Amino acid sequence: MIPFRLLDTATEHGATLKLYQRGMDFSIRVDQAGDLMNSRMHNSEDVLAELACKPIAKRKNAHVLVGGLGMGFTLAAALSNTGPTATVSVAELMPAVIRWNYEYLGILAGSPLEDERVKVIEGDVGKIMFEHKNSFDAIMLDVDNGPDAFTIDDNDSLYSLRGLNNAFDALKPGGVLTVWSGFSSPSFTQRLMKIGFDVKVHSVRGHKNQANNRHTIWVAIRT
Repeated sequence: MIPFRLLDTATEHGATLKLYQRGMDFSIRVDQAGDLMNSRMHNSEDVLAELACKPIAKRKNAHVLVGGLGMGFTLAAALSNTGPTATVSVAELMPAVIRWNYEYLGILAGSPLEDERVKVIEGDVGKIMFEHKNSFDAIMLDVDNGPDAFTIDDNDSLYSLRGLNNAFDALKPGGVLTVWSGFSSPSFTQRLMKIGFDVKVHSVRGHKNQANNRHTIWVAIRT
């Protein structure tokens, strides 16, 4: 088997990210934690965006927010499930991830950053939500490994009661919040409900052809 080849390394916000390539497979790894994401497994990221965007797709001039650029799959799926008048903002904390999408990864998801509807924001999605009240029709959070597993310590506050309250306030009435996780978390479900969201939990295949590798997606609607 062809080994992975290191393409680039970046240390930002207290974490060291490494980008690897093997043929057309790419992997982003964080410090000693192994894969943070890889290009072979993105079905659940696609579903994350579909569940967020389909309920609001017919809204004119919809504005949706993607928290976490990753390899661009969630962004691409958000674009596929919104109309031509939509604005899709994508917030990414790590400048290297944005750069890698332009230089290496864009082809994987059909170069979504080139879509005219996309606005790229280098920064903390939690801060963006705090600063934009009643602004978004849908928010997708695909940050770190979910509510209970952090490779970057600052991400903890995003899933706290305060962070979720910021998400609630950032949504328009009837807006949809979807949250991706590599793990289930009953306590996170309870936090969403405590904020006032109407919540459903989905177990989704990480890869369409691998039934035993499942991720969790919360769909939370601001009532």
